[in-house]
This record gives sequence, structure tokens and C-alpha cells, in this order.
Amino acid sequence: MYNMKYIVLPFFLAINLSLCAQFEMDKPSTNWHLLDLSKDGIPGTSVEKAYAELLQGKQSKTVVVAVIDSGVDVEHEDLKDNVWVNADEIPGNGIDDDKNGYIDDVHGWSFIGGAAGDVKEDNLEFTRVYKDLNARFKGKTSVPKSDKADFEKYQKMEKQYQDRLDKSKKEWEEFSQILGFYELAKSTVSTTLGKEDYTVDEVKKMSADNEFNIAIKEFMIYALENDFEYELSQGREQLEGALLYSYNLDFDPRYLVGDNYADITERFYGSNSVKGPASDHGTHVAGIIGAVRGNGIGIDGICENVQIMAIRAVPLGDERDKDVANAIRYAADNGAHIINMSFGKSYSPGKSEVDKAVKYAESKGVLLVHAAGNDSRNNDKSNNFPNPKNEESGKVSGSWIEVGASAADAGLDIVASFSNYGRKTVNIFAPGQDIYSTMPDNNYRFQSGTSMASPVTAGVAALVKSYYPELSGEDLRSILLASCTDYKKVEVILPGSDAERISFKKLCTTGGMVNAYSALQMAATYKPSKQK
Repeated sequence: MYNMKYIVLPFFLAINLSLCAQFEMDKPSTNWHLLDLSKDGIPGTSVEKAYAELLQGKQSKTVVVAVIDSGVDVEHEDLKDNVWVNADEIPGNGIDDDKNGYIDDVHGWSFIGGAAGDVKEDNLEFTRVYKDLNARFKGKTSVPKSDKADFEKYQKMEKQYQDRLDKSKKEWEEFSQILGFYELAKSTVSTTLGKEDYTVDEVKKMSADNEFNIAIKEFMIYALENDFEYELSQGREQLEGALLYSYNLDFDPRYLVGDNYADITERFYGSNSVKGPASDHGTHVAGIIGAVRGNGIGIDGICENVQIMAIRAVPLGDERDKDVANAIRYAADNGAHIINMSFGKSYSPGKSEVDKAVKYAESKGVLLVHAAGNDSRNNDKSNNFPNPKNEESGKVSGSWIEVGASAADAGLDIVASFSNYGRKTVNIFAPGQDIYSTMPDNNYRFQSGTSMASPVTAGVAALVKSYYPELSGEDLRSILLASCTDYKKVEVILPGSDAERISFKKLCTTGGMVNAYSALQMAATYKPSKQK
């Protein structure tokens, strides 16, 4: 049997600098995304400045924001007072009191749960599409002319599937080495200190008389100071989950929901379990928008007078178009003014049904806010679904905002390195790197992603709507895009590159960042459209 010490030490030394640098960087303040560039020197959204200088003494009206996500902990100490309550539904009586088709939907609805349980993991949409084609064409070398297009698609996807699977296996193998070193480091420190539980100060005082022990010591200091165990758990969930669920052709959890999945127009299925088994992401998103302000605990959300409607439609994997369409319709039918969608995928076989739902929500004056994605890609050249372009009509929704992510650095690194972008397809950027927000069971953490930038934008839209309730979704979109902080001429590092510089105007349609202060100023004199 090999000695783990001699396998892992060279590996750790190879990654030591980059890994430690990643966790050594100080996190920005827990409210940096609410601050103002000119006043605080931080490129935030100027939310606190707006409350202090524009909103004192003014009355607001409640705005309902639907969070379509993995689930929301509606009992969280910093969220529960701002959670939407369906006043026409009697909790727990097993009756659809308000006759909306959903029984006991007190705080929202789950389209990925049913009597048999809740869906936690699912395939990627890519896998589901490939699986259907594989069932039709596996082993075939020729097909009828009517199937030629699908067969060629299958042949292309077959190679892509194998490449993705191989890459996923390699990433898991590499990650497993980090896991192994972490377990070895914990065991070594425990043996040295003679205890299972220890503090970072005790590790710092620990003697290290050789290269291996120095590496162990430094690693554990970083791990303890930066919540590395949680980061590892998230990495494990993602990378191991890719093999067990995302690319697993034999995995299909849909039986838990109990719907007729073949009927994409089916509306009434699911459960009222809005938290679900994996609500980290959705709870974090909800807190950015509507954590209770000024209560002396946790964080301050962006919009003070808000109710969060929790709609569960996003598993660990890719959401399904049927569920997305129904989630949008549910939000629009039950009083949501704004819908936040911090999810996305590269295939959308049921896009036409999602398009109909988007059009329906738009007709009701709802604003839809969507995350641009975290692949450092140009969305002008690649797919990121859902999107605002109607497949049938070719028209782009006038009530949709596509959001990229920015960072707390006011210089070249102001654009988050992971963020997708697109001069034609991404509308605006907002803070999305190192955002501190609510997590399940009364916890709080930093998270990064356009998934955070989207609710920052939705929160600003809700703030504006709360003081100017006559504004429609289309109005809000126009105001937020027209009032953004202008960064067009600022040079930034192109996401995904080492150091390639690009002008900000080439990254999104506005060349700007969301600004609550300016949006509220503009809203004060804006003439609302006739749309609801």
C-alpha cells in the first residue's frame, strides 16, 4: 500500500500557492454590494445612500418577489418576517381554499416534489436530451431520411457526452486528492496536539520541523480561517454529483413528483414543501433581496417592504422546462411583481412552453430578472436558457433583465472572472462576487455567482417598485438600464482570460452597473406605461 504522505505532498506543494492565494484573500465587507463608489470607495449599488438621502420619511408599498430556485428556508430568523403568505389559504387543512389549483400553498409551491418525496439531484438537460436520442439510435449506423437530422445530432452529442464524462472523472480524481490531503492534515494535527478539536491559534503555535509538517500546518491554518471544510463539501457535492447524477444515464428521480412528465402543458402537480432538501442557494438568493432590514441580526436585504414568494423548481442539476414554465405562471397568477431566476442551462427542449409563460408574465406587468451564467463565456455566441427571445415570434421580452456579475474591486478586476457576458444578450452587471447572505437554519455565508448578481438587481427593482408601485415590469427594466452607473469606457479584464483587457461597453448592452440611487431618482419623474 502506498504512503499517502508521499503521494499527496508533491501534489499539495504544486497547488499550494494558487489554492492558498484563493482562500488568503480577505473577503470584502458583508454589505459591500449596498455601498456607493463615490461615498464609500466601493462599486456597490448605492442602496444605503438611497435610504439615507432619498427615502427618509417616504411611504412604500409591499412588493412581492418570487424566487424560483432550489428552495427557501422560510423559517430563517432574518427572512421569516418578509416571507409571502397566501392569505386565502388555510395552512395544513389539505384543501385548496383559494381554488388556485395548489393545496396548502401558504408560502409558495414546489414543482419538484410530490407525495413520494422531494427531488434533490437531477440530470443535466444535456444528459436528458442525449439519453432520449441514445434510446433511439444506439448501435445504429444508418437511419431513415426522416430521422437523419436527429441521428446526426446524436452522433455529435455522443462524443460530447463521452468527453464530458471523461473530464468529470478527471476532475473528481483530482479533487479526491485534495480531500485525501485534508483528511491527512486533520489527522496529523490531531495527533500532534493530542485532541480532535482545536483552534487556529493552537495550530499556529504547533511546531513544524520538516517540509511535510510545514505544508500541513499552513494548509490547516487556511482551512480553519476560511471555512474550507464547507467549501470542500460544496465541491464534493458538485463534482461527485456530476458522476452520480448529472451524467448518469440510469438516474431519473422524476417518479418522486408524480406528474405526467410527457405532458409539458400539465399545470397542477408538486407539493407545498418550499424548503426542500437543498435550499442553500435559494435561501442565499432570498436574503439578498429581502432579509429584514434593521433588526440587529444577520444582514440587511435590499428592499425593506418586500415579501419573498418561494417557488422550488431547481434541483442540483438542471431544471426542467416544464417546471420553469409552471413556476413563472404560478408567480404571475399569485401576485408576484418581480421574478428572480438564478439558474440556467445550455439546452432547452421545452423552450416554447417557457416562452409562453414569459409572455404571460409580461402581460401581467411582471419583471423577470435572470442570471447570465458562470462559465466566463460570451452569451452572444452560446446558449444560456431560459432567455428573453421568443422562439416562435423572434421577439425579445421587454420585461426581462439579463445580469452579469461584478466584484468589489473598482479597478481592472471589477468584472467577476467567472461571469458570462454579451454585448447583445447581457443587459447589465451587478455585485455578484463574495456576497454575504442568509443560509438555511439561521446561518450566513459568502457566495459568488451571477446567481447573486441577479437578486441584487431584482432587489433594486423591488426597492424602486415599492416607492413607485405604478411602474410595470417594462418600466422597471427601462429605468434600471437607463440609470445604471456608466462604465462603458472603463477597461476591465475579460472573464476567462489571463489578463486580456477589454472596454466594459463590450460586455453588456448598457455598459453599466445597477445603481439604486440613480434608479430611484429617475423613477421619481418617470411616466409609467399603460401596461399593468
